[in-house]
Amino acid sequence: MSQTVAVLDIGKTNVKLALFNDGRLLWEKSAPNCVRPGPPYPHEDVESAWNFFLDAFREAARAHQIGAIVPTAHGAAGALIGESELAAPVMDYEFTGVEVIEPDYARLRPPFSESLSPKVPAGLNLGRQLAYQKWRCPDLFAKARYFVGYPQYWTWRLSGVAASEVTSLGAHTDLWAPRQGQVSSLVKALGVDHLLPPLRRAFDPIGPIQPEIAALTGLAPETQVFCGIHDSNASLLPYLVSRQAPFTVLSTGTWVILMCVGLSLDQLDPRDDTLANVDALGRPIACGRFMGGREFAVIAGGGGNPDLDAVERVIVSGAMALPCFSGQGGPYAATEGVIVGDVAAADRTALATLYCALISDLMLTRMGATSGDFVIEGPFVGNPAFCELLGALRPKQRIFAAKDAAGTARGAALLAHWPPTYPIAAPTPVHPAAIAGLDAYRDAWRASVDQIAR
Repeated sequence: MSQTVAVLDIGKTNVKLALFNDGRLLWEKSAPNCVRPGPPYPHEDVESAWNFFLDAFREAARAHQIGAIVPTAHGAAGALIGESELAAPVMDYEFTGVEVIEPDYARLRPPFSESLSPKVPAGLNLGRQLAYQKWRCPDLFAKARYFVGYPQYWTWRLSGVAASEVTSLGAHTDLWAPRQGQVSSLVKALGVDHLLPPLRRAFDPIGPIQPEIAALTGLAPETQVFCGIHDSNASLLPYLVSRQAPFTVLSTGTWVILMCVGLSLDQLDPRDDTLANVDALGRPIACGRFMGGREFAVIAGGGGNPDLDAVERVIVSGAMALPCFSGQGGPYAATEGVIVGDVAAADRTALATLYCALISDLMLTRMGATSGDFVIEGPFVGNPAFCELLGALRPKQRIFAAKDAAGTARGAALLAHWPPTYPIAAPTPVHPAAIAGLDAYRDAWRASVDQIAR
């Protein structure tokens, strides 16, 4: 069987098919990921994504012999599936209408001490989505045979086998108790325990692709489908097998996820949007998150990355971006972002870079993540000023940049041959920036932030 692994990478913004062999990227193709307005609620455009993957498989299979498929997908999404199709659309987690059930849902959701999952807006708690579907869409809900995480929906679509998996169940869903390693009390309270299929590991082979998919794509009928993984946990996988705890991985994109391996869970605070995710081996990992990619775009107002001279100009000007610019995620999701002071349009990207670095630094400090290596991965690596700023803000930690645009997909590919036998590429050391006035600017920024009601 070929060692070539195809990864279905379903992000909030894009969907991608990427092929790897022993960690080397061979081929990839991507397309925008769309949200349809409803009814019954805004939802993922699953069929467009499916048609994209079928076309991409056909194209890839003409040049490569694919032996395995691994799905990875963003969190806060799950699928109610019937006998042979979706029972209900996959809800878009930004659907604010789900909050109409909050008074009733609040009576069922577990305490933070059990779930280590903070209350977050809209549909970012997957349990709230499930409750909404049960209570507000009873006809659709009644058709469901299983409820699965979004990566495992694609596993089921490809193989016909339904499975549960801990990185998806444990991603701020309210449905998992990380310390106990089992489903939370919400599952029974909501009466959905019968919908959860057997628990499988992310690296378990689930079965071959269905015969009709082989016929449609030209893939070999014996091509194995693996259980799959939550995307942030896919980004973490290469470091779990190549670094010693404690260490931190900053996974960047639409969301910035701060994953602190080896850190105590005791300083997690739901008010800060710090929580425990669960890694592929079932272990709780202290995490923080904010919608850094989206906030950067709002503050910057355009493309490009700044140089350090632009960062210094912003610091000298005293202009500040104060949270929050996305309306969700991070310690100040409930406050409206504001820019204080004057900043030239050309320096807006520098202001956005400073903001994202300062929020990251603040959240890590509150979590107690003050030691160990610090690896930045994802799109923000393409912004050297961001990486160098974090090095300057956190001088007690060694900073590294994983210059790999395919980091999430590459991590997911490891699951098809777990544990990996080939070497993991080492990230590049980052030299901290020497920026005059940075410490005083951070102190002033934090003093302004402290005035924001939490």
